[in-house]
This record gives sequence, structure tokens and C-alpha cells, in this order.
Amino acid sequence: MGSLIFYLGVGLFLMWVFRSYGRYQYRTNAAGHAPLHSEALRNSELGLFVALMAKVAKADGRVDTLEAELVGNTFTDIANTFPNAEAVREELKAIFNREKEQRFNADAIAQRLAYATVHHPQQRLGMFSFLVNLAFVDGELSHSEENLLIKIAAFLKIAPEQVETIMAQFAQIYKTGPTRTGLKEAYALLGAAEGESMESIKKKYRALVKQYHPDLMKAKGADEAYMAEATQKMQQINAAYETIKASR
Repeated sequence: MGSLIFYLGVGLFLMWVFRSYGRYQYRTNAAGHAPLHSEALRNSELGLFVALMAKVAKADGRVDTLEAELVGNTFTDIANTFPNAEAVREELKAIFNREKEQRFNADAIAQRLAYATVHHPQQRLGMFSFLVNLAFVDGELSHSEENLLIKIAAFLKIAPEQVETIMAQFAQIYKTGPTRTGLKEAYALLGAAEGESMESIKKKYRALVKQYHPDLMKAKGADEAYMAEATQKMQQINAAYETIKASR
């Protein structure tokens, strides 16, 4: 059961997102476009969950590069299922950016999300798994991140043994930690040239993140062995990008 919780975490979350769209109210205008109701989105399960993503990402004081990439890719995937994708993505970003600066309302948001998902325990488990992965994605789990996750789990009524299992599984996946790499190897890993602009290198880095991130790969049906390989590759890509940034 534990391994299923880990490997289906993101899949369950994405399935919930798709099912939840039916709860949003759109009115089509003469041009056939559905306007975005920002307040409804902010107060929905999705909006509340994005707010918690912001809390977890900023729990250790800053949003790491890889955390930002995971969040951005997730927003894009979610927004693309709406009829007005760009407006939805911008609203999700606005929720995230606003909530990452609010320090003392995580409890209230978690409590509201718990109430909104009271009849959907598997949905909660999927959301919590996603949050744990977000905390681990930079290669380590800080004390502040761990404390916040435990608090969120309590509000979401997730049993302590389930919390322990999920955290242990992500710790195992990311146990190798950040990978050190030389500058020449870093350029090769990203498929970039030493004289290339940082803007161009960043685009290549982001493309590789989207290609290899283990959550996204699992959502596409990759098996367990590929998940492990993708996680290792993701760590190498992130280390390469950080090495190049530091050299500039």
C-alpha cells in the first residue's frame, strides 16, 4: 500500500484536478470564450491547494529553482485543461505569489481545504504526496518544511503512519542528494555551449526539467525503474544548471 501511495500521489492529484473543473461556473460569451472567475478559483479546492504549495515552497525561506520549475510546469498542465488557459495560469501564479509572502495563515488554509475535501480522503492523500515531493525536490527536507507538512497532514486528517511512509519514500528517492559536476560537464549535460547566453541555457534547462521530472514521467505511465532513473537525471540537470549560474 505504501508504494502505491507514493507512485500514485501525483496521478491522484491530477485526476482530482480534472474532476474538479466541473464545479467551476463559466458563462460563454458571444465569441465562445469562457471568462475566468478569479474569486471562485481562489476559494476553490484548487486555489486553496495552490496556496499550500506556496507555503511549502517558501517554508525554508526561499523558493528553490527546481521548486519553481515544478510549480510552473504544474500550473501549465492544469491551465491547459481550461478553455482560457493563459488567464488561469496567471491567476494560479498570482495566488502562489501572494500566498508565499503571507506567513501566518497556513493553518487557516489547510483547515479550509480539509473542509472542502471532507468526503475525498484519497484526494487529500494525493495532494499531500504532491506537497511532500515539492519539499524534497531540491534534494533535502528542511526542519521548517517538515514541521509545516506534519501540520498540514494533521488538518487533512492523514494518519501519522501514512505521513511517515510517504516521507520515507521520498527520502529514499532523493537520498543521493545534490550531485556535484564540473563546468564542462555541466554544459554538456544541458546541451549548451560555453558562450551561450544564460537566457538560452535557462530555456534548455527548463525543457529538460519538463522532460525528466519523475512526477511528470510517472503521470505519463513510466514504471518504477524509470522513476528512479529520472530522479537521478533530474538531480544531475539541476546541479549542472546551478554550476553554470555560479560560474557566471
